[in-house]
Amino acid sequence: MKTLMQQQKIKRQKGFTLIELMVVVVILAVLAGLVVPNLMDRPDEARIVKAKQDISAISSALKLYKLDNFNYPTTDQGLEALVNQPSEEPVPKNWKNLLDNVPVDPWGNPYLYLSPGEHGDFDLFTYGADGIDGGEGINATIGQWNIK
Repeated sequence: MKTLMQQQKIKRQKGFTLIELMVVVVILAVLAGLVVPNLMDRPDEARIVKAKQDISAISSALKLYKLDNFNYPTTDQGLEALVNQPSEEPVPKNWKNLLDNVPVDPWGNPYLYLSPGEHGDFDLFTYGADGIDGGEGINATIGQWNIK
């Protein structure tokens, strides 16, 4: 049989004290205050990385298009020429489907395409989150000419 002291000891060890719980809550609040602001910027950084990866992949598809057809799609044919065979001149003779669909940037806007481009044989770019040329951070113009 348990002694009276053993029974009292068991009763005292059943839960956490209010002070212990408050210490845990304060520690969690401090950690959240340090971690959450760092995580809040991550979605924007991820969208920028995604845009750069998309531009690289689409640029590769455009280069394959040129290898097959001896020129890039015109500005009027656009990126749609990588998905569906163009019917307007110059009609590609060796057309192949190079993309499943015409991609949009991470902000839901279509990628912009010029051929010939101002920065090379073609320009493939997005204006970023704000959809306006220029800007900084998530609003910066991202093009195949400035991807590192």
